[in-house]
Amino acid sequence: MYAKKGIRSNIIAPGGVRIEIGAGQEANEGGAAVYMAGMGINPRMGEAEEIASVALFLASDEVGFMDGATVVADAGWTAY
Repeated sequence: MYAKKGIRSNIIAPGGVRIEIGAGQEANEGGAAVYMAGMGINPRMGEAEEIASVALFLASDEVGFMDGATVVADAGWTAY
């Protein structure tokens, strides 16, 4: 329906991302950030800029053929 108008619809499924609202969580022993960082294949929290890079890629003309996709950016959580 929207593709005929040149509109693509893709989504990003992010994993744990370090953002200001969660600041200090990793300082708490046993905090969510510490737990999440230790569980993924890539043992660190993501950065908002990393998710923004995925969004910019999806918005670019370089992926004009990609439509209806879910892009998982979760440091390997879904593979774990």
